[in-house]
Amino acid sequence: MMYPFLTLNDDTEIVHSEMKEDGTVKVYIEKPDENDCFHHATCYLPGYKWEDVYGFSEKDIEKFMDIITSTANLIMEFSKDGGFEHASAKM
Repeated sequence: MMYPFLTLNDDTEIVHSEMKEDGTVKVYIEKPDENDCFHHATCYLPGYKWEDVYGFSEKDIEKFMDIITSTANLIMEFSKDGGFEHASAKM
């Protein structure tokens, strides 16, 4: 299951999975594009391993890396609790 995490001003969506048994979390980034339908990329935490990058420039990935790096602790925590909505309900 994927959980919503963040929507950027340019309609880029960042979502994440639940934490897998091996401790990894999939972070998926998707942005609508008139020509290509969607640009997308996948980053796996905690190792910051990027895969399946389509339509994003290196500069875009650097920006996303900054966002993910600065919020990784939250993503990892939310991935244990069923996403932000479930985690925030516990507070």
